[in-house]
Amino acid sequence: MSVEKFGRAACIALFLGSLAFGRAGAAAENRPLEGNTLLAVFAHPDDEQTVAPMLARYARQGARVVIVIATDGRYGVTEFSGLGEGEETVQARAKEMECAATALGVELVHLDYHDQLKAGEGYDGHIPHVRSLLKDVATLVQRFEPDAIVTWGPDGGSNHMDHRLIGATVTGVYLSKEWEKPASLYFYGTPASQIENDDSKLLRGVADRYMNVALAFEEQDLELAKQALRCHRSQYTDNDVKRIMDGKEEHGRVIYLRKFEVPGNATPTLF
Repeated sequence: MSVEKFGRAACIALFLGSLAFGRAGAAAENRPLEGNTLLAVFAHPDDEQTVAPMLARYARQGARVVIVIATDGRYGVTEFSGLGEGEETVQARAKEMECAATALGVELVHLDYHDQLKAGEGYDGHIPHVRSLLKDVATLVQRFEPDAIVTWGPDGGSNHMDHRLIGATVTGVYLSKEWEKPASLYFYGTPASQIENDDSKLLRGVADRYMNVALAFEEQDLELAKQALRCHRSQYTDNDVKRIMDGKEEHGRVIYLRKFEVPGNATPTLF
């Protein structure tokens, strides 16, 4: 090969290399959260819709986003779906949840716990069920080593008993030991100022001063959330989807959470 040809080939290679480096640099700028992991733990297939734009945003920015859904949603029966209670609804909702996770660009871990966590079976049915769930959540935290965990707070978003129990389970796991990789724990909530009815404020609201995290999201994230919500055809009509998405727009494309604050040194008094 002549020097002239070699030089030309080298220049081309250098140009292509710099072009690839430039693309990689641009990709890095567009995915600044690569290496971070978010674990979002909720109760039912479709619960992810509360924070769906946030999940889409972080996945878009390069974070590893994992949704954990605890129950099979067998009691989520609606008249318009035409599905019966039990296995028919379980199978449909599992497929819907897979569709939603794909739309958001996130990973899905769908556990197979009984909807309502066998609360109707009393102590002997319910307690072994939730103890097993606690161990499974601990295993998932150990497996994914998240940097951040999102779940329900004491209000459960809607005061649903499954929501509150899932939030308590995740919090219990978080507090159970000093994890090898520390993570931050966040509770999703609705600022009380966004709720007009006083009874509803008590049941599902959180005073604004406690909502210490406000996460903005973009139109593209909202669009992915809308696509994900449409996957849950057994649960939401087109009008429901519009109402929910309009609500997210109305409140300024912001999702509010409360960060669990790790206490400092022990104090010898309550007062």
